[in-house]
Amino acid sequence: MKKILLVDDEESIHLLYREELEEDGYEVHSALSGEEALEQLSIISPDLVILDINMPGINGIDVLRRMKEIHPQLPVILCSAYQEFKQDLASWASDAYIVKSSNLEELKAAVHKHLS
Repeated sequence: MKKILLVDDEESIHLLYREELEEDGYEVHSALSGEEALEQLSIISPDLVILDINMPGINGIDVLRRMKEIHPQLPVILCSAYQEFKQDLASWASDAYIVKSSNLEELKAAVHKHLS
C-alpha cells in the first residue's frame, strides 16, 4: 500500500482528503505543520507528499525545499487555496500544483499519476 503524507494546518482538509484517498487504497499519514512534516518524513518514508503552502511556522515552500534536499525523487504535490503561488518560482520544485477545491478529482489524478 502506497503511503501519502498529508501536510496541512486545517483539520477539515485532513478529514476530507484522508477519506477520499483511503477510499482509493492509499495509507494516509497526517502532519499539521511544516515542522511535524519534516519529523514524519524520516519516520514513515512516504511515497508522496501533499503539502499546503500557507501554514504557520515553516511555510510549505520552505518545507518543499528541505524535503527535496533530503529526498530529491520524492513526489510532492503543492496544494493551496491561493492560485498566485503557482507563479512563484520556488513552487516549481514541486511535481504538481493543485488549487484547493471541494472537487478532488484533479488532486486524485495527480496522486495517481505520481504513484503509478
